[in-house]
Amino acid sequence: AYTQYESTLTPNWSAYGGIRWEGIWTTGALADGSHPKNRSSVWTPLAHAVWKPDPKGRDQVRIALTRSYRSPDLNNLIALRSVSPRNGPDRPDRIGNPDLKPELATSLDVAYEHYLADGGMVSANVFTKRFSDFIRNVTRDVGPAGSPLYVSRPENIGNAASHGVELEARLRADQLFGAEAPRTDIRANAAFYRSSIQDIPGPDNRVADQASMLFNLGLDHRFRGTPFLLGGSFNWTPGYRTQLSASSWSEVATKRILDVYGLWNVNPDVAVRLLASNLLAQDYDSVSGFDFGAGAQTVATTTTRSRPSLQLRLELKL
Repeated sequence: AYTQYESTLTPNWSAYGGIRWEGIWTTGALADGSHPKNRSSVWTPLAHAVWKPDPKGRDQVRIALTRSYRSPDLNNLIALRSVSPRNGPDRPDRIGNPDLKPELATSLDVAYEHYLADGGMVSANVFTKRFSDFIRNVTRDVGPAGSPLYVSRPENIGNAASHGVELEARLRADQLFGAEAPRTDIRANAAFYRSSIQDIPGPDNRVADQASMLFNLGLDHRFRGTPFLLGGSFNWTPGYRTQLSASSWSEVATKRILDVYGLWNVNPDVAVRLLASNLLAQDYDSVSGFDFGAGAQTVATTTTRSRPSLQLRLELKL
């Protein structure tokens, strides 16, 4: 349930605010006859404001204060155990947690958008986010002394924080390099992130799957007087290490992806597109490790194979 109110305060200022209530009830049935139950609910207020330096212009500053609610994934709630045939810290058994609480996040975003006279836009966004009851899989040895048995289980591990800056630009090459440059559309964005989880020792106690930065660049060139369009995109994400718990960690390698395409507009309703994806075809290694103490550890490496692909598409507008 939610309610929201929008208002134009002045010619320069507009705003809207609201509040949402969300609740989830779950119940399960275990082999021992027990029926674990979980009930959670949360109020999530939100407030957005937009300021325009010129009421008739398109440039604007956006400010948003929100609280979000992420319920546990159903598979994380199911307590059925998945047994690993080669049990170890890098290949643990897996089990759900019916007592998981929802993950809450409070965010503050400030963004500036500047629109160019001949089309195009550049923007910058700064954000900070605070999490409570943060969810992460934790691997523990639950076996008796001398008979280790490792089990991975999702748990609410405490508080976390994430901060970042996101930059984006959409413009033409002649707007950037002068009138002599080709009229090629440029799409670019870069982002820089920092995060930490309170109850996990650093460094690298980052939020899972969050690189320290990323970069994307796209180009689209239309040949004047012809129905042909040529373009492509390049994505780069540097490798990073994540401390998953006091004793476990993971690493992923740098990723580079290059896609190119050619488009032939046969008529306004029919187009033929040739798309070549993943031309660099890099294989990626991911490493996971578990520290036993006293300098002893186990490390496992997984290689993900990567291959290029070629597609020919006929696109029809109905």
